[in-house]
Amino acid sequence: MSKLIVFCAPSGSGKSTLIAHAMEQLPQLTFSVSATSRPPRGQERHGVEYYFLSTEEIRRRIEDGEFIEWCEVYPGRYYGTLRSEVDRLLAEGKDVVLDLDVIGAENVKKIYGERALTIFVQPPSIDELRKRLTNRGTDAPEVIQTRIERAQYELSFAPRFDQRIVNDNLAEAQKEVVRRIQQFLDKP
Repeated sequence: MSKLIVFCAPSGSGKSTLIAHAMEQLPQLTFSVSATSRPPRGQERHGVEYYFLSTEEIRRRIEDGEFIEWCEVYPGRYYGTLRSEVDRLLAEGKDVVLDLDVIGAENVKKIYGERALTIFVQPPSIDELRKRLTNRGTDAPEVIQTRIERAQYELSFAPRFDQRIVNDNLAEAQKEVVRRIQQFLDKP
């Protein structure tokens, strides 16, 4: 039976790097394409990076219960995971990877239960996280502060996850993520 692996982490924790490594090491994993109401950027294509839907269509689908999780990030700007996308991949025998926020991860766990593994990736400390975000050089100090405040909120959810991985050494965290996912996939 196919399963779901749900990743969640504060910005700057290394989640995307760990997901990419896990997918490289475990080729049976497939990433679920999310839906959004934002317009495509650059060369993004419908059904590849995202399913690009109108705000009205997303609202209608939310009302119809077609999303397993969704969030209105800004007024009229939605992101979410279509149940049809996840169920299609599971029916094809694929193990599905989701990259979600803490509330989305909890919703998926409620729906799929033991068929879903939730993994929370965390930085070694808030100070280290601040250093990583600053060293990226992509955000203004006030944006970094907002990300730190959001991280503190997200960290309060960590005990609710099936697995927690502290990313203080990338090579070790990569090995640990692959090991834990493989153990989960091997369970009947």
